[in-house]
Parts: sequence; structure tokens; C-alpha cells
Amino acid sequence: MQTYKIAVLPGDGIGPEVTKEAVKVLKAIEESDESISFDIKTFHWNSEYYLEHGKMMPDDGLDQLKTFDSILFGAIGDSRVPDPVTVWELIMPIRKNFQQFVNFRPIKLLKGLQSPLNNSHPIDFVILRENGEGEYSNMGGTMFPGEQREMAVQNTVMTRQGITQIAEFAYQYAREHGKTKVTSATKSNAIIHAMTFWDKVVEEVAEQNADVEYEKYYIDALAAYFVQRPEDFQVVLASNLFGDILSDLGSAIVGGLGLAPSGNINPTREFPSMFEAVHGSAPDIAGKGIANPIAQIWSAALMLEHLGRRDLHDKILSAIEEILEEKNVLTPDIGGTATTELVGDAIAGKLLTKVRG
Repeated sequence: MQTYKIAVLPGDGIGPEVTKEAVKVLKAIEESDESISFDIKTFHWNSEYYLEHGKMMPDDGLDQLKTFDSILFGAIGDSRVPDPVTVWELIMPIRKNFQQFVNFRPIKLLKGLQSPLNNSHPIDFVILRENGEGEYSNMGGTMFPGEQREMAVQNTVMTRQGITQIAEFAYQYAREHGKTKVTSATKSNAIIHAMTFWDKVVEEVAEQNADVEYEKYYIDALAAYFVQRPEDFQVVLASNLFGDILSDLGSAIVGGLGLAPSGNINPTREFPSMFEAVHGSAPDIAGKGIANPIAQIWSAALMLEHLGRRDLHDKILSAIEEILEEKNVLTPDIGGTATTELVGDAIAGKLLTKVRG
């Protein structure tokens, strides 16, 4: 039996609610499959922790987390704590220090759902977002606050290593998953230094992987094509900001953020990777028991795939699709009346049969 150490950070808002259901699904897997078990430890590092301690995690928080095989993250965000604090003192240190340079976001129209595009073609591609630098670099500052000459500078940082490693991952992923095309998002006609450099390095990697087709689009045109012909895409490669925006648009065309999982991946496995739903803490519905747990459950499935159990990822996804097709246990965001807990129970129940089978 293989035992995996999983760190769980439920976070704020609906984070604890949906993470509870994802852990329930992991326990259903563990109960029904003798080949795997989970050693789960929960860390309550969130906005409440910040309000009590003046920091988002202990000084040795990263040292604690790096001993785990993987991290399941809920969501972060609370009106009592500024967003730059919650993001830059918890999520960003984990992503950057653990070199989780791949942000992996699948865009897939699941069985049982109808795209708002009313598109008859299947939608099934991934967005691979550079996760460590680019537009989300903590370089810059402000001057002359409150004066007429007040100013702000935010620097975009692109490095050859950063671009190369995410581009190489994109081609490796495409090859391993039977994809035949990589699409790069750029804006080098206007962002003439950073994005021209992005194009140059990506194209160097593309030349070394000529068995996989390469194309590039300006980000504004690509956003339009996501709506007009999403079935054309297979692997979309993007910088930090462009990938963040595109993945929310992608989620919208396949059912919404309540169905959008993600992984912050360290491909070398030197450090743990972190898996989280895209939707955030959603404070407006926190505590109401109506949050959709599917994105977080799917994120846990992505975690299992990263740990080498793609078979269990596929079984969880199949259970999710059965629930969606049956339409008996759905949360309000996708047309149902069920609670968060009932959806988690239903998916776990499907797995208790599936994994045995």
C-alpha cells in the first residue's frame, strides 16, 4: 500500500465547506482501494489566523509543508484582511518557494452540462499558465502618495528559464496526452519587450518539438476564439496574467467557476504541488451550504493524477459526470437545489462502487 502525506489548508469563506467534501471523496477512495491511503493533516492558516497572529502562516510554515507529498488548498480571501496580504503572504510564497511554475487548468465540458455557447462540438483543452514570474512579480512601487504627481510602477519579469520550462512542459504534456497542437498567447505587437521575448523563447522550444504543431495568437483575438471556436484548442500556453484571465473565460464556457479545478505543479517533485479550485472564497455564499464542491473534488482528482494515479482521477471524474447527467443532486449554480454536503455524499457514494469495480 502506498501512503501519501497530504497537507490540507481549508482557507476562508466557502473553502472549508468544499474542502470537506474533497477530503470525503479521498476517504471514499481510501476505503475502497487497498493500494492507497492518505495521511491527512489540516493547517488552519487563513484570515482568522492572520487576525490573531499578524501573519498568514507561522514563520516555519513552508518548512512544515515541504515534508508533504501534496497540498490541497481551499480558498483564501476575507474582507477584514487586504487581498495583497492573503495572496502575497500565503499563496504566493507557496507557489514561488516550492517552484510550482506550472499552473494547470483543464477546460472541459463535462457530460451532463450544456455550454452557454450552445456549441455542439466537444470542448476539452488545458491552459498551462506560467506560475512564477511574468506580470505577477513583486517588483515595482509607488511614489508621492496623495499628490498630483502620485505614481505607481509594476514591473513584468520574464526570464529565459521561466519561459523555457513552462514551454517545455507544454510540449511534454501534449505528447504524453495525445495532443497535436500548442497555442501560445501573446501581445508582442504592443508589449514589445516582455512579450517579444516570450515569443522568441517559446518559438525556440517549438522548433525543438516540431512533431507537435505550434501556433500563436494575440491575447485579444484568442479570447474571441475561445468563444467562437473553443473546439480548436488543445494545449494553450500563456504567461501568468494572460493565463489567469483566459482560464476564467474558459471556465465560463464550460459551466462556471464552480466546476473549475487547478493545480500548481512542481514537475520535478522536489517540492510538493498544490491543488485548488479556481473559484475563490465566495464570501457572499459562505455558510449557506450551497457552494458547488465539484471544482475542489476535481482538484483532488488532479492531485491523484499528479501522484501517479491517473486511474483514480478518471474514476472521480466519471463519478462527477454521472451526478451531472442524473441531475438529481446539483447545487443552485448549475440548476439544482442540493447542498454542498449532499453533492459530496453523492460523488463519494458513486466511488464506493466504482473503485471496488
